Amino acid sequence: MSPDTTPPQLGNYDIVSKIAEGGMGTVYKGRNRTTGEVVAIKVIAPTTAKNPVLLQRFEREFLAARVLDHPNVVRALDYCGTGPHPFLVMEFVDGESIGQRIERKGPILEAEAIRLVAQVCEGLQRAHKQGLVHRDVKPDNIMITREGIAKLTDMGLVKDVEGDLNLTKTGRGLGTPHYMAPEQFRNAKNVDVRGDIYSLGATLYAMVTGNIPFDNASPLDCWMKKVRNEFPTPRELNPSLSDRIDWAIRRAMSAEPDRRPASCREFLEDLTGQSRTAPPRPGSNPTNPAAADVWYLVYKDETGTTHTVKGSTESIRNALRDNLLGDTTQILVNRTKTGQFQPLSSMAEFRDLVVVPAALPSGPTSGRIPRSGPQSGTMRRAEPEPADPGSNPPADLSAAGRSGRLGALPPTGRSGPQSGAMRSTPAGSARPTPTNPNPPRRGTPDVDETAPYTPSNRSSGGLAKNRKSVQLPKKPPFDWTPILLALVLVLSATVGYLVLVK
Repeated sequence: MSPDTTPPQLGNYDIVSKIAEGGMGTVYKGRNRTTGEVVAIKVIAPTTAKNPVLLQRFEREFLAARVLDHPNVVRALDYCGTGPHPFLVMEFVDGESIGQRIERKGPILEAEAIRLVAQVCEGLQRAHKQGLVHRDVKPDNIMITREGIAKLTDMGLVKDVEGDLNLTKTGRGLGTPHYMAPEQFRNAKNVDVRGDIYSLGATLYAMVTGNIPFDNASPLDCWMKKVRNEFPTPRELNPSLSDRIDWAIRRAMSAEPDRRPASCREFLEDLTGQSRTAPPRPGSNPTNPAAADVWYLVYKDETGTTHTVKGSTESIRNALRDNLLGDTTQILVNRTKTGQFQPLSSMAEFRDLVVVPAALPSGPTSGRIPRSGPQSGTMRRAEPEPADPGSNPPADLSAAGRSGRLGALPPTGRSGPQSGAMRSTPAGSARPTPTNPNPPRRGTPDVDETAPYTPSNRSSGGLAKNRKSVQLPKKPPFDWTPILLALVLVLSATVGYLVLVK
């Protein structure tokens, strides 16, 4: 929309200058003549205004933004759907979009990117709690104020989970191909919050790598690459990234929705490694993190004997890395010995060691501990069997101090090399002897204590076999009917000609 087609005034607002222009219309900087407040005014294009469905979608953007009263969502202030120039008045954000920042400065540092995405997660989580799915999360729809506050905007494709107003037809994809989830290509009407999680992961991918995911690909090629998880990992493009953010992005961008985080809060936990819901240990001093960092684990050895051990986050992670606690799907964890024990996958502190993103087709890239649990990346839940309060106290996994080595464990039954259980050791020993005759040795090239853990590629080799294969639509069989009819007509004409000649 060119400036000469828009009047200098719209309702109670004066047009100051143009901010941006797109297919749906133009965004102007304006001022409320009564209050003097500076606002952003989105004016719908004349061709769009003639389409009742698009006009309804424009109005729904206002209604959705109005109910989302959150500091990380751009506020909607006013709407006028009548007249030759329908317009929407929004909060004016004095800053730039994340897309503009990437174009101007390149990749964003990991810590800053996580800080900004964490704010978007909070706003998007509020939308999801109110039954709204954005369906168009991308860098250009996230504004950053001069104070560094991220605000989600452009609710034009937002979907009301309870009722879609019939604005999205089944089988029709809406959104931006490079950032939207693969299932959204086929049917945007039924996309749920996990579609927004995918888009948020793809947005973070662009932020930390400076590359648009699936760039230079047509919509069809983009969809095919997405369903195959065919994309360079973030660390391939930016080797300075941590293992955790690489894993979190790949999990969020898994082709299968059930392998992604179930909520924005879970995605944020994946990025930070901190459970938002983990309660502090009773009696602990919140000002002393070391005193509060105690976990209790319940696991079974090969003979089925239940053991309860305790330790710090790092000591437990070391035990899991060394496969000293057996089948991770059978391990339960809690902050207290008598509380409700939960699977490891429910705690962000250990989730990256037991939940595997969808494997990439180019080879094993998950780098996580092998699992025998469900394909979705969740763990089977078992009833906790904590030790009897009158029995021996739980073994302390932190007994070796800062090194995170395992301390003495309670006596266990005889276990084989594959069980992951441990035999008891004499008091004062530095570390129990694992049942595995060739346990991983720290300080060797295989395991670097000073760097984030990266298990061998063998750990994910079998995962690709378990992935659900994506069935592409088969080509319909060739229809010979028109050709056969043509042959019959030619033969009939030939026979008729011969009869007339004779």
